Amino acid sequence: MHKQPGLVLPGAVQMRIKNSQSNSGERLSQTKSMVLPDPETLQKPVSSINRHRRNQSQHNMEASVGLQPVLKEYINKAKIAEGGKKLRKNWTSTWVVLSSSQLLFYKESKQEAVANLKPSCRPDGVDLCGAAIGWTTEKSSRKNVVQITTPTGDEFLLQADHFPTICKWHDTLQKTVDSLSSRTGGQSYGRAALKKSNSTECLSRPICDPPKPKPKDSKSEHRRSIMFKLNYSASDSADKNGVKNRLKKFISRRPSMRTLQEKGIIKDRVFGCHILTLCEREKTTVPRFVKLCVKEVEKRGLEADGIYRVSGNLAVIQKLRFLVDEEEELDLGDSQWEDIHVITGALKMFFRELPEPLFPFRFFDLFVEAIKIKETTQKIQALKKLIHQFPKSNHNTMKLLFHHLRRVLTKSQQNLMSTQGISIVFGPTLMWPEFESGNMEVNMVYQHQIVEFILIECLEIFGPEGK
Repeated sequence: MHKQPGLVLPGAVQMRIKNSQSNSGERLSQTKSMVLPDPETLQKPVSSINRHRRNQSQHNMEASVGLQPVLKEYINKAKIAEGGKKLRKNWTSTWVVLSSSQLLFYKESKQEAVANLKPSCRPDGVDLCGAAIGWTTEKSSRKNVVQITTPTGDEFLLQADHFPTICKWHDTLQKTVDSLSSRTGGQSYGRAALKKSNSTECLSRPICDPPKPKPKDSKSEHRRSIMFKLNYSASDSADKNGVKNRLKKFISRRPSMRTLQEKGIIKDRVFGCHILTLCEREKTTVPRFVKLCVKEVEKRGLEADGIYRVSGNLAVIQKLRFLVDEEEELDLGDSQWEDIHVITGALKMFFRELPEPLFPFRFFDLFVEAIKIKETTQKIQALKKLIHQFPKSNHNTMKLLFHHLRRVLTKSQQNLMSTQGISIVFGPTLMWPEFESGNMEVNMVYQHQIVEFILIECLEIFGPEGK
């Protein structure tokens, strides 16, 4: 009997069945249950399909949320309240993305996540529908701070050192909130997608639906009822009129500010007081504290290493500041002020905390233009003319200070201080612009140059010390 060669079928298990009564010899039969997938041929399509599904799901999710970015960049963010409960303020530099309806906070930008081969982390989202946007100076000591308050009681702070940057964010946020409000008439019926945990499915809900009420605490309800009774217990007109009359009498009888100052209840401050007001109060043209510090430094600190450059103990400096504000008489020769750097630190703090610097605001740009003059004699005359236009208290205080710093420089071999070192310390201490405009580093260079030139030409500008 002639045997036919076996046929080889890819991806299948072949079975031979011999039939002695059949003239067809051997035949091959295949069953579906015996077909096994080839891992090399089938694995790639499966993975590509799954990847396509994941990408499509991610694309659909982002489209449903409305993540078309309006603004995006790194700025400083702090969350200060959640659900009306205050949180500890913690500033972080965050990648912030503003979309048409949401504000999203990422730990890193998407470009960085791709570069580092990290999966994009789920951002924290803030619905802007019904939110309040405004500038704030009370919630942070930083400058250029914008506060965002949501209807659910969450509060966020955004801050940038560059004012135009944060101003752009403030205006765009306000326009986004106004657009959402006008589009929905106070109620938003737009749809947003919420990611389901551990799933790629999306749950949709109205953007501004109020959160589900939390179980009420019996104690908080009791306190609310008490506050309600207290707030509305004086609802009768007679009671209201009585309260108003008592308040009017109290206000009319309260003592004046001068009376409180004379009785010592309210004391005038030295640190943070305008130099004109301080000199008028002390009936002098140079603040008394400045004279005391200069005298003490010249008595025992001219040869101290790094005088005015080395920082003193801040706690002791604050103690000295408190005593200066509270007491009229002060002995800087006392043992508790033995460290001369405490006295120099307090003097620098006095000038830094002036509401208006020793170089008045209106002269800042004029001094910058004058220092740019190349010819030395013309430069001296220009600076001298500006300084002689100062108020008398500013002029006399500056004259005393610069003559004192000249004496410090006569001991430069002992204290290792130079005109450049002194100018670096006192440049930003004695002058700064009223508004932070332009390049800060450039302004700092001009501050150093102005103070250094006045130090070098002190006698030409101010004349002898006695006159």
